Amino acid sequence: MADRSRKRRRKRIRITGCICALAVMAGAGGFAAYALPWAYHEFVGMRNSIIGRAAEETVNAAAEQGADFPELTVTMEEVEGNFYFQQLSQDEQTVYRELLQGVQGMEECILLHAGREDQPAKVYEYLLYDRPELFWCDGSSRMTVYDDHTEFYPGYTCTAEVREQRQAQIDAAVEECVGKTDAGASEYERVKYVFEYIVNTVDYDENAPDNQNIYSALVGKSSVCAGYSRAAQYLLGKLGIEAVYVVGSVEGQGAHAWNIVNCGGKYYQMDVTFADPVFYSAESGEKLPENVINYDFLCCTDEEIAADHVQSTEVSYPVCDQDDLNYYRMSGMYYESFDPQILLSAMNSSIYAGEEISVYKFAGADVYERAREAMISDLFPKAAQNLASAYELASVKYTYVEDEMHNKITVFWNYE
Repeated sequence: MADRSRKRRRKRIRITGCICALAVMAGAGGFAAYALPWAYHEFVGMRNSIIGRAAEETVNAAAEQGADFPELTVTMEEVEGNFYFQQLSQDEQTVYRELLQGVQGMEECILLHAGREDQPAKVYEYLLYDRPELFWCDGSSRMTVYDDHTEFYPGYTCTAEVREQRQAQIDAAVEECVGKTDAGASEYERVKYVFEYIVNTVDYDENAPDNQNIYSALVGKSSVCAGYSRAAQYLLGKLGIEAVYVVGSVEGQGAHAWNIVNCGGKYYQMDVTFADPVFYSAESGEKLPENVINYDFLCCTDEEIAADHVQSTEVSYPVCDQDDLNYYRMSGMYYESFDPQILLSAMNSSIYAGEEISVYKFAGADVYERAREAMISDLFPKAAQNLASAYELASVKYTYVEDEMHNKITVFWNYE
């Protein structure tokens, strides 16, 4: 057992195979350096709201003078709270609203106030990050660019008729989820509920149809990281919780998407995809309980998620530096120091309660390392003896998973 544990210790527990298309635009895609410091967002939002209204009047005045641009009906009030919208310049915000208006109407060609020096591809990318409800947009496009305007042709996943049918299915799925929430639930309870709901109802599948949008996760019940994260963003929005769609990568795996959530006025990292426990069975080689959820990625800090996530630096994401909502701390599974008696007592309590899973999360690498050696060589065998005695078992089997990246050990007790 000890030899096996030393060998497995070198592995880093992580979900593999997460694929999502983050470069949603053909042509001049990606981010440009238009990021604004997060501390200034509120001020800039107020300023841009005022400037944007002036721009709206100018755009609509041009339409009245016989220009080909349609009247811009998407108001600043409808979009000014959107995270990525706030990262844009005044002119880009006008293009953002024009794009939103166009795709809402599923227009074949959207006329934009963007010329050869502008980047409508980036603006469209930001729009889709902000608006998970635009499930009929496949992210592709083609453009005809002139000196002072652009003809923008977005790609759609379905017809208007199919869109209406799918929207009804999405609405029913949302009601199935949201309808079960307690009206008096706190913001944290709502975030945790959505987190668990998606993990328990969605399967990770690289080949799932429409896997870059909410339809795959909420209706098809199978998706990849983009679908997981957009579904979380959409459901939390329905529950009044701000959720930002975050783009970045995972070392050795490539592009990845997750969320930042606003809970109680503070921001926290959240990755619903990485909460899926499928990797536990593959790592241990054992058949493990199906109801395992990895809570390391629920309301965690920037420091914690940086252990295996690399967040894009092209925009100023909210700072997540509070650990007061750490699931393990709140659930009594968090250990600031190493005390073998406390750990053994926790194991025994778990066994006497008939729990299949025990989780031990440690405050740092040094505490984790000390506890790990004692748990593997001494505490687990003692707890197993107590398990055999308590349930009159002739033999006892247990499986443990080491996660040195997150300073955590999980043990699975077998009561058969």
